[in-house]
Amino acid sequence: MNAAALLVLMLVGGLALIGPSGLLTWGEQASRLSDHEKRIAQLQERGAELENRVALLDPNNVDPDFASELVRGNLNVVHPDEYVVELEPIE
Repeated sequence: MNAAALLVLMLVGGLALIGPSGLLTWGEQASRLSDHEKRIAQLQERGAELENRVALLDPNNVDPDFASELVRGNLNVVHPDEYVVELEPIE
């Protein structure tokens, strides 16, 4: 009986140390949490950019410059005396 109890205690102690949520995986979990927080910040920033673009396309008050940019970009329409310079967004 004592041997069985000792074996169960050792098993529980081993799982607390090396199990999926044990002490040895704590650092890895903290690192993954940090990575996820960075990703969430990037997605929130992208969401804010998209919200701004949607606001510029409000049917009651469309921004003419933005609408012109979208139409020209999607339809590939440019006047002969215009130059198109595409820039990568600054990060």
